[in-house]
Amino acid sequence: MTPDPTQPSDEALASALCTGEDDALNALMLRWQAPLRAFLYRHTHNEADALDLAQETFVRIYQHRARYREGARFSTWMFQIALNLARDHARRRTRRPLVALDDVPEFTATAPAPDAATLADERADAVRTAIAALPDNLREPLILSEYQDLSHAEIGAIVHATPKAVETRLARARAALRQSLTRWLR
Repeated sequence: MTPDPTQPSDEALASALCTGEDDALNALMLRWQAPLRAFLYRHTHNEADALDLAQETFVRIYQHRARYREGARFSTWMFQIALNLARDHARRRTRRPLVALDDVPEFTATAPAPDAATLADERADAVRTAIAALPDNLREPLILSEYQDLSHAEIGAIVHATPKAVETRLARARAALRQSLTRWLR
């Protein structure tokens, strides 16, 4: 995100929230709701769950606003909260799996002819499936790097690892993706 010089920074808004200016949360929510939902969708693969977790993230930000460290990057703190919520959500899902009605395949009498759009959809599904199959310690840094465009240091702060460990995890994640997506890389 490119900062607008006429608008207060995320950090200034977070500091204002800490001092009791509740309207600062509205500005942060407007600024970060789309990137946060996209981040959470990549973890949950479900739009409704991503929306719920994004809302819960902002609730936690408000509830724990006093814990925000002055001068710390707001986005790092926010993604850390969101990641913890996504991990908790995944643990709950493995204990009580649900199948949404939207996920039930529909059967049609005729199959559509393969074309470029279908091929692109298949490729995108293959990438999503391959990313979802990665272990958490590889998938999380990959999503934060590729989709949120965070630096190794920022990712390290979120996943509690050194920048070098993040670099190693990204290399391993990319190697695993190359191996599982060889059909699509030809």
